[in-house]
Amino acid sequence: MTSPAGPPPTGGGSEQKRLKLLAVTACPTGIAHTYMAAEKLAQAAASRGIDMKVETQGSIGAENVLDDNDVSSADGVIIAADKDVDLSRFVGKRVLTVGVAEGIHHPEQLIEQVRSAPVHTAGATPAASASGGGKERSVAYKALMNGVSYMIPFVVVGGLLIAISLSLGGHTDPSGGLVIPKDSFWMDVNNIGVIGFTLMVPILSGYIAYAIGDRPALVPGMIGGWIANTGDLYDSKAGAGFIGAIVTGFLAGYLVLWIKKVKVPKFVQPIMPIIVIPIVATTTLGLFFIYVIGKPISWVFEHLTDWLSGMTGTSAILLGAILGLMIAFDMGGPVNKTAFLFGTGLIATGNQTVMGMCAAAIPVMPLGQGLATLIRKRLYTEQERETGLAALFMGCFGISEGAIPFAAARPAQVIPANMLGGAVAGAIAGVAGVEDAVPHGGPIVAVLGAVSGVPMFFVAVLIGTAVTALTTVTLVDVSERRRKGAAPVPGLGVVGPLEPALVGVGAGAAAGGAAGAVVAQRVVASSSAPAAEAVSTGTPNVGGTGADKTANADAGTKAAAEADGEVLSGYLTERTVKVALDARDKEAAIREMAELLARTGKVADLDELVATALRREEQGTTGLGEEIAIPHAKTDAVTGPVVGFARSAEGVEWGSLDGTKARLIFMISVPEAAAGDEHLRILALLSRKLMDPGFRERLMAAPDEGAVLEVLSEVR
Repeated sequence: MTSPAGPPPTGGGSEQKRLKLLAVTACPTGIAHTYMAAEKLAQAAASRGIDMKVETQGSIGAENVLDDNDVSSADGVIIAADKDVDLSRFVGKRVLTVGVAEGIHHPEQLIEQVRSAPVHTAGATPAASASGGGKERSVAYKALMNGVSYMIPFVVVGGLLIAISLSLGGHTDPSGGLVIPKDSFWMDVNNIGVIGFTLMVPILSGYIAYAIGDRPALVPGMIGGWIANTGDLYDSKAGAGFIGAIVTGFLAGYLVLWIKKVKVPKFVQPIMPIIVIPIVATTTLGLFFIYVIGKPISWVFEHLTDWLSGMTGTSAILLGAILGLMIAFDMGGPVNKTAFLFGTGLIATGNQTVMGMCAAAIPVMPLGQGLATLIRKRLYTEQERETGLAALFMGCFGISEGAIPFAAARPAQVIPANMLGGAVAGAIAGVAGVEDAVPHGGPIVAVLGAVSGVPMFFVAVLIGTAVTALTTVTLVDVSERRRKGAAPVPGLGVVGPLEPALVGVGAGAAAGGAAGAVVAQRVVASSSAPAAEAVSTGTPNVGGTGADKTANADAGTKAAAEADGEVLSGYLTERTVKVALDARDKEAAIREMAELLARTGKVADLDELVATALRREEQGTTGLGEEIAIPHAKTDAVTGPVVGFARSAEGVEWGSLDGTKARLIFMISVPEAAAGDEHLRILALLSRKLMDPGFRERLMAAPDEGAVLEVLSEVR
């Protein structure tokens, strides 16, 4: 164990040890904020004569990793992250933990605060910054996002396979609802999808527990989630669903943490994490859920059914609204199944209107959440938007579980929105007398002829979907403004987005993609020179080009510049430079930049190029801050890579993180086939120089196109 750090030096004598700090930056939804925080921290340290090395944990993995030698000689560690960062290697060091936005907006304060931060000990919670701006995500939030991230693939795969099997192999049967013939190919596909759905709940629970209690908590978390979802174990027809899984995940995680604190003989310590802790925690949690939590769930289920049975003679609007609320509350959980089974049981009696109310509410949640990701893309991460498309598909086939990832990530915003939309859909279906002859919901039952009153059924579904979507984006937007203290940014996580988002944490983050600004710079503010690496947002799982590829490109760039005034490997020429941009808003600026690129003869479809660049902006601003914007498009509307540059004297509002207007604007476009290394290499060449204030000043002061090219020829 590293010995605790003593008080940092405070004087400026020549004999005094030079202060050395470390930092780790990370955001759960990709690259941009991770690297912007790294750059700002490194710059602030350099301006104070402080050595700093920054480890970045972006969507392409950890870079510039801090080794044992770095840690042993460090005077303090700043963690600017919105995802879990392993702090065990920093035991004995002063550790300050804040949100990633703090690293961007207040790097100087963080450097001052870390000098007096408490020394981190095993199992301790690190100190947090009290400065304004973004707040550090809580342990509970990070754990929940971890579970959601791992659950998403199971929801998507399971839901889509069930939907495909129903659409291609299912048919209506008056005696059995929506039926897939037994022993058929499509029944096998359906069974595989059901396995995915069965696993998603214990996966959610297990990885929530894992984020809290580490590996020993994984087994009790998963088994606890399975128990929560298996109502037969505690005499419940429905089980506890994903809400029960969240409960068991947190219970397992904190139970394991408590067991870890128990002092045991040394000879027992090696088997504690692999045998003792998992067995004790799993047994305790399982029995607790079955005998303590399970009984109330079963009791509530029975009494809800009795209560609904007494309402059949009341107003159809009121009954429909109540059923819609219940259907939307937990999406396959006990409350949902109570309403569903109530409607199913009345079909045999000839009362099909109750099932009609349920059928209209069932698709509203996935359709509404999917629609929300389309109408306000900037609030969601790339992973969330992809999940949203899958949710739309699942909603068409009456699979309400498609909305579970959104509800698990943002329960306070999503569940009320779901319930409001479900209530509206159920009420409209009730007052219109919509009937459903089969125990299933969603547009598919209407398409297959099981619904009477089809027009009003679709009216109910569409209005309920719109209510859910609009309510969701409003609540998420308000929540992010409140959390950030400013305009929301992409991701929860989730999220982005919103850094929340269905926010990918851990291994799941790699699949999420980046949302936000366009360029990310890897900073190594130590004895070696900085190595810049730009990464295109919205391109998940792209390998970095690194300093080696940048270096290989330098020679060609320099030769081209000297030969005929071309820079950036000839992709930017005097024809694609404009010293005075006429546009005053972002959309007009992008069109003007596209027209600039068209001078090369490489733009085959100007309107499509503009549309692609604007769609990219909807995913997250390409304004980097520091008065820089780099809109970009990967599209076959261009026949080859091309780069343009323009200046704006007044600046264009670009939604940059630091609030500055864009005055230095580069536009990059590459064909789809060249969107990999070439796109990244161009960004890498630009990013290193654009972080240099002197370079930006020279670029702004250049009097004409030729002078601009001369300045840009410095880009290496």
